[in-house]
Amino acid sequence: MILGSKPKFARALSRSALGIALALGVAASGVLTAETALAQKQKAPKLTPAFQKVAAPVVQSVEAAKARADVTAAKGNPAALGTALAAEKSQVEQVFAAATSPQDKFLAGQLGVQLGGLAEDPALQRRGLQAMIDSGTAEPAEAAKYQFYVGQIAYQAKDYAAARTALQAAISGGFRDSDADALLAESYLNDNQTAQGLTVLKQSIDARSAAGTPAPEAWYRRGLGAAYKAKQLDQAAGFSMALVQAYPTLQNWGGAITVVREIGQFPAQETLDLMRLMGRTGSYAEERDYIEYLQAADARRLPGEALKVIEAGIAAGKLKASDPFVTENRQIASQRVGQDRASLVALERDARAASATGATVSGAADAFLSYGEAAKAEELYTIALGKSGVDAARAQTRLGIAQVDQGKYGPAQENFAKVTTGPRKSIAQLWAIYAAQKASGGQAPAAPAKPAG
Repeated sequence: MILGSKPKFARALSRSALGIALALGVAASGVLTAETALAQKQKAPKLTPAFQKVAAPVVQSVEAAKARADVTAAKGNPAALGTALAAEKSQVEQVFAAATSPQDKFLAGQLGVQLGGLAEDPALQRRGLQAMIDSGTAEPAEAAKYQFYVGQIAYQAKDYAAARTALQAAISGGFRDSDADALLAESYLNDNQTAQGLTVLKQSIDARSAAGTPAPEAWYRRGLGAAYKAKQLDQAAGFSMALVQAYPTLQNWGGAITVVREIGQFPAQETLDLMRLMGRTGSYAEERDYIEYLQAADARRLPGEALKVIEAGIAAGKLKASDPFVTENRQIASQRVGQDRASLVALERDARAASATGATVSGAADAFLSYGEAAKAEELYTIALGKSGVDAARAQTRLGIAQVDQGKYGPAQENFAKVTTGPRKSIAQLWAIYAAQKASGGQAPAAPAKPAG
């Protein structure tokens, strides 16, 4: 699929017939007065006499063909048009052969473009455009535009190598319209050169972001899909994050989290923090999302949070209360939640003791976070990070989550930024994006509900 709009070059060059007529001194279909035609003719490029002799009658033939009934009837049928315009195509071949000077070649190219448009023949249009470029007489900006049109036709013909050459020339020449850079990326992606295509696409997205205008959403999705299909996992994660930064819809958040989850194949504790983000963003999409969150939380370890996930899934119609898996976990969580919550007082006391180990403090912080007690969780994670033997990346991530739940978005971003290596890096990056969006005026944080008991 081509990203962005696809301009119709025939329309952009629609005045070429008039230019040819003036240059050759033939009738211009009565659109100008004799005086005006003469004045413009005097400004027209010098053509070789031999070329004028061959080309002048061909221009008149092509103009006459526009009004012919057989041509009109064949519109929309390239094969029929090719038959109807066979004589004119043969004549244009003679024009190409007769062109010797740069000016000859340019006007021969214009005639090829014109007849190619009439005949719905992209190959002829491409040949005409290339002749105009090769003549060397076009202004640089116009030449760059013609290169784009050549690249577009080549792309549509699946001649991806030629498309890349022309599109790169267009971009190097300053042509920035019509998403030329995105089409260049597509010419790589569709030619199984995924790494190069993703590089070009990312550069295009970054350039637009730097200019203050996000690239079209489809570009991010295209990059994400191509990277994921090619198993270029870091690239896929990068496009996922860029997508939710530029277009933070629920659908995009759900997709980004799912991609990172699929790529990471995380253990339970990492999955838990990733699925917590899905819960905060409200971006659940299917039963599997709730199931994986529930499995990571574990009704035996975090019954309050597990119960919350079950109730949310049932309310959303994604989980069935009668499903044996759901029934079993709901029963376990319901039986444990009261006693588990009552134990928080003792957990906090033990965690705040000077002799508390890192495991004790982290465990208490985890319990408070799971029950939505974000302020106490923040304090305990801060203490835990000063203890030996603590999983610093986990504690740092969860400290940031506790701060997000309190609306402390700046400190949260700082803590997420400290997770720079390992499997949690991408998880922390997604959380940092979410925190930044909240800081810029997003909705109030969707802190976890506090289960009864």
